[in-house]
Amino acid sequence: MREVYGDTSPLPLPWKLDLDGVVVQTGDPAQPEARIAFSSRAQVPQAGTRNWRRASELPLLKGRPLLSDVHIAIDPGHIGGAWAVMEERYLSFAPNEAIQEGYLSLITAQVLAERLKALGAYVTLVRENLEPVTSVRPDQLTKEARQLLVESGFPEPQETYSGAMGEQKIITVQWQSEKLFYRVSEIHARAAKVNETIKPDMVLCLHYNAEAWGDATAPQFSPLNHLHVLVNGCYSPGELQQQDVRFEMFHRLFSRIHEEEIPLAEAVAAGMRSATGLPAYVYTTPNARRIRENPYLYARNLLANRLYNCPVVYLEPFVMNHEETYRRLLNGHYIGRTLTAGRLQTSAVEEYVRGIVQGLVTYYQKNRPL
Repeated sequence: MREVYGDTSPLPLPWKLDLDGVVVQTGDPAQPEARIAFSSRAQVPQAGTRNWRRASELPLLKGRPLLSDVHIAIDPGHIGGAWAVMEERYLSFAPNEAIQEGYLSLITAQVLAERLKALGAYVTLVRENLEPVTSVRPDQLTKEARQLLVESGFPEPQETYSGAMGEQKIITVQWQSEKLFYRVSEIHARAAKVNETIKPDMVLCLHYNAEAWGDATAPQFSPLNHLHVLVNGCYSPGELQQQDVRFEMFHRLFSRIHEEEIPLAEAVAAGMRSATGLPAYVYTTPNARRIRENPYLYARNLLANRLYNCPVVYLEPFVMNHEETYRRLLNGHYIGRTLTAGRLQTSAVEEYVRGIVQGLVTYYQKNRPL
């Protein structure tokens, strides 16, 4: 809690520690507290009690490719395609050209999957096309959206955001139902697929970052371009008042996922730094905390890296509305170099893939039985 899962806030947490265990508030009036006893000795959970395996638990390679036996799930962030504008992940600076994060993350995932398979890994994509994983659609979530707005102090919210500007758009039933679709239902559907069907040894969550670009119809370039990698952690006392969040955090903590997740993410962050040459992003908000004094590695409590029951490396390289990066991303994936922004440059997608592969190779060379 001090090093990873807490946010360093002095506010009290909804549990008590004593010499024999931890007493957690459940929120259930019939059973307000639950006691989890400490083990009488240091005991690492065995592989049979979870679906994922540590690098040290893999079979001997015996001359096989380095990533043999490793099951890697790749989760391309967002959806893209017809959903990109709704997700606010569609960026265009000129007519007849645009980039979509959901499309870029999928292309990156497809290229990465082939590279990892060539190294012996078994690879599964959590999303395989430009369609949602969830079967739920926004118009099925209007009741929940309306209730959220009422509970937030808007007893008669506007139904659609047609003609609404700025903050007025956010307090409409349409906007809230869309957010519940792509930020909540979609991530829960992916988590169910990861935990119940794929059951990987790790998940790589691929994203592209962005700085504020203002009005989507007249976006602004940003001078910033950077990289960071996330692991799960940094839970605020307010978040831990929620029963589901509290349970999910303890599940990860007791599973000791962080013991594998953090060094794995450190290796991938180093590979990404080497491949892209990008500077580290610096958080100035309290919802993230630096891990092991590594400028590229932060802990954040995100739905995906909380719900997936295995080590999760969540990547956020490149700023899509940085002018040079935008031009590079318009070119998609290619091998070699092409003239972009006045100089020959490799594909940003290629750098992304190369960084992850380099990090995984470094990690497994060091930690798995050879």
